[in-house]
Amino acid sequence: GQEHIAPLFADYLGFKNTPAVRVESACASGGIALRQGFLEVASGISDIVLVGGVEKMTDCDDTTATLAAAADVENEVFFGATFPALYALMARAHMDRYGTTREQLAAVSVKSHKNGVKNPYAQFQMEVSLEKVMNSTMIADPLTLFECSPITDGAAVMILAPLDIVKTMREKVVKISGSGFATDTIALHSREDVTSLKAVRLAAEKAYKMANKKPEDIDVCEVHDCFAIAELIAIEELGFVEKGKSGRFVEEGNTEIGGKIPVNTSGGLKAKGHPVGASGIAQGIEIYKQLTGTAEEGRQVENAKVGLTQNMGGTGASSVVHIMEVVE
Repeated sequence: GQEHIAPLFADYLGFKNTPAVRVESACASGGIALRQGFLEVASGISDIVLVGGVEKMTDCDDTTATLAAAADVENEVFFGATFPALYALMARAHMDRYGTTREQLAAVSVKSHKNGVKNPYAQFQMEVSLEKVMNSTMIADPLTLFECSPITDGAAVMILAPLDIVKTMREKVVKISGSGFATDTIALHSREDVTSLKAVRLAAEKAYKMANKKPEDIDVCEVHDCFAIAELIAIEELGFVEKGKSGRFVEEGNTEIGGKIPVNTSGGLKAKGHPVGASGIAQGIEIYKQLTGTAEEGRQVENAKVGLTQNMGGTGASSVVHIMEVVE
């Protein structure tokens, strides 16, 4: 297949002689590309940066093998460990340690599909019941089919520019006020705690510090829910709920639109879809829509001023967090 795609895109878009670079970090590629664009503009090196992500997966023979390569190939993939299996280990450990239930895991997907119905760009625009999620095909115990993100084709693009330029083009301006990036061991078995995502926590701490924000300042967020358990652990690491209590937090409706902290108003990776390289950028677009009041009817979070995105690769080997806010 075609490699060296950065100059290819620049060529096809008519940006002859313009710097172009490809960013790769598995499922975190889009979010890290967004971070690189942000740093490029913030440093003053470039005035306007186009950040794009794209993935074509549905008609490829080697999709499963390619996705698996984001894990530890020598110590996990070689022995048959797939991402559903690895996240299932995390889910089972969370259930055993904190009492998280199957119903609470399923509630994540129920909420995501409820939001996806109202998103015209979502891959799955249908609601699902708790029973349907729990009774769907078992993929890797305890994760069922409806607790796993799908194979998706998609693309997303954001244009970044300094505030003085943006203010001449838009009445309502949104800025990236915080960005944090961290890594962890690529192999799950090398982690101190498989019920935690340390890279998410560290990236969030950096983003909060840069933006001078706290978890309670966030009005809406998009997190990397590649599997239902990933969303539960992510909202713990982001500081929205105490460690081990995310299951009940979701079950009580706190992450729904109108709840304490709306999570994945787009439908998330589960319902909106997971076009790997585009997912992190699509998250940023969703938060931009929420902060500018342009989300579709039924998905808009009232008076949203500050939003957060969390994108990661592998089982959390790389994670990037962005905080975006309305410029008053």
